[in-house]
Amino acid sequence: MNNKTKLFNRDFTLMVIGQVISLFGNSILRFTLPLYLLDTTNSSALFGAVSACSLIPMVIVTPFGGIIADRANKRNIMVTLDFITAILVIAFLFSIGKFNLIFMLIVTLMTLYGIQGAYQPTVQASIPLLVDRDHLLPGNAVINQVSSLAGLLGPIVGGILYGFYGLIPILISSIICFFVSAIMEIFIKIPYKKQEIASNAFSIVKDDFMTSLNFIFNDKPIVFKTIGIISCFNLFLTPLIMIGIPVIITQILNMSSQAYGITQGMLALGGLCGGIMTGILVKKIKIYQSHIILLFAILGLIPIGVVIMLNLNHRISYIIVTACCFLIMVVSTLFSIQILAFIQSETPDHLIGKVISFCLSITMFLTPIGQIMYGYLFEVLKSNTHIIVFIVTLISGLIAIVSKKVFSKLRKAGIFNDR
Repeated sequence: MNNKTKLFNRDFTLMVIGQVISLFGNSILRFTLPLYLLDTTNSSALFGAVSACSLIPMVIVTPFGGIIADRANKRNIMVTLDFITAILVIAFLFSIGKFNLIFMLIVTLMTLYGIQGAYQPTVQASIPLLVDRDHLLPGNAVINQVSSLAGLLGPIVGGILYGFYGLIPILISSIICFFVSAIMEIFIKIPYKKQEIASNAFSIVKDDFMTSLNFIFNDKPIVFKTIGIISCFNLFLTPLIMIGIPVIITQILNMSSQAYGITQGMLALGGLCGGIMTGILVKKIKIYQSHIILLFAILGLIPIGVVIMLNLNHRISYIIVTACCFLIMVVSTLFSIQILAFIQSETPDHLIGKVISFCLSITMFLTPIGQIMYGYLFEVLKSNTHIIVFIVTLISGLIAIVSKKVFSKLRKAGIFNDR
């Protein structure tokens, strides 16, 4: 029997281990496939466009993933999606050289992200069922640390394998990861009560959508305002890291794929450290101070713009860029875990999957637009990329300042951190 009073009870521990393995396989794929495209085509515009197309299915599927997560057996969802992902990568492996590369990458990445759109809401909705309310923040921190650990090891291992042996070993490694994860998840016991179906599928989806929207917009408008702030950052700041950093490192600084892998690993290490800091500072960090946390993340962009503008030694520039990426990720992770735990704590159990998926979908909606925008800008302003970085720093800083008004209302309401 699962003991929810313990954070690392049997079922939560199994889910964590399964996440480590699955996300590692996912991490090396997400690192290598876009890099393979950038190396092959040498086009940042195409890189941005393909990355944006890849993310669109995740935005669309995520809300439905939440609806399914609230109505179906969450363990079965995770197991099925891991098996499907393994089969997808096998299909891609045997299709290499037989179809157009760009078409194959778009289809594969779109499917991978679409699967993740259903997978992540299921994991997030499972946490409150496996741990008690007092362990929600550390539980989310653990899951975030798992993601960061996989993100740390994935790019480093992926960069080494890709640099020395090419794409094939990476595909094989990820296939093994997905199969092992799926088998492990079979043994997880997540509380599940089958809901009665009194209407057709369309009506169920419609009702679930309306219930979630009513909760976000009417019952908890502060959640909607918080989502709006995150969405703005996902238009300007997040795509800059996703599209700009690989272009800066591989094309502007002319560093190797292994060097880029190390930078991606440092981003993940930053996420891991941010999760650890969340656990350490759980009693001290206040959600109404989130605008300060965001400002620290934004300040990390300034040195990146400066070293590019001054055209410093490429190795020195690379070290500074990588260090800034690490610091940005530490602070961003601290913010993300805090916001996620806040939303979970304010949402009834029977709505968690739907509400979390809606929040994820809405916040991700603007990211593909940002990716296309940055892909084009880095293509056009290739010799003046510091201008892009400084403009984004200014815009993001203004958003953080505006967000102070939203987060200060949480203090007046005595929500979450002051309980």
